[in-house]
Amino acid sequence: MSDATLNAVKDHPDDFAVQISDQIESFLVAVAEVAKGDEPDSAVPFLLLEVSQLLLAGGRLGAHEDIVPDERYEPDLGPEPDVDDLRQKLATLLEPIDVYSEVFDPYEPRKAPVACRISDDLADVMADLRHGMAHYRSGRTTEALWWWQFSYFSNWGSTASGALRALQSLVAHVRLNQPLDDLDGLDTDEDLAEDALAEAAGRVMAEEIAGPLGLRTVK
Repeated sequence: MSDATLNAVKDHPDDFAVQISDQIESFLVAVAEVAKGDEPDSAVPFLLLEVSQLLLAGGRLGAHEDIVPDERYEPDLGPEPDVDDLRQKLATLLEPIDVYSEVFDPYEPRKAPVACRISDDLADVMADLRHGMAHYRSGRTTEALWWWQFSYFSNWGSTASGALRALQSLVAHVRLNQPLDDLDGLDTDEDLAEDALAEAAGRVMAEEIAGPLGLRTVK
């Protein structure tokens, strides 16, 4: 973020807070709507768009100087909103392509990839964002921005980035008419070493999942 932009944020902190909260609120509403399953044919491209837009807000938070909350201790928000129902709905909606392989930290040398789920990722991101939104709606704007910034670095930024890579890869495979490795070879209950990935049996042609997911293949 340029010095001019940083100065503008400092001079108008409420504008920055409103912009970030609007982007986060848009993501929360959009993913909840996708999870209802009313338009399964457009789920994957729509999630690709929404996660991409959310990470723009995350990038702005990440580029901002450290936000310090008004109070030393975080106020009690009561019970955390349950995201298990949303997680399950997304898992059902994305069942053919929910599991993917991910390396958590690209700066840790030769880390074996692990199996993740897009549904888990999105639900975890939603939980982090809703926590901050509870502060924002209670009028604790600085607390909300602090939480969104802190949790962006500690959890939801990398989690959303992993989901984005999976969604983008899926769309690319389908649009470029490239086959996918058998998705049954991925198991979220155990780490996936390179050998295990290489031994995944069978091939799933991209066109077999393109229709149900609202995507098209290259002719």
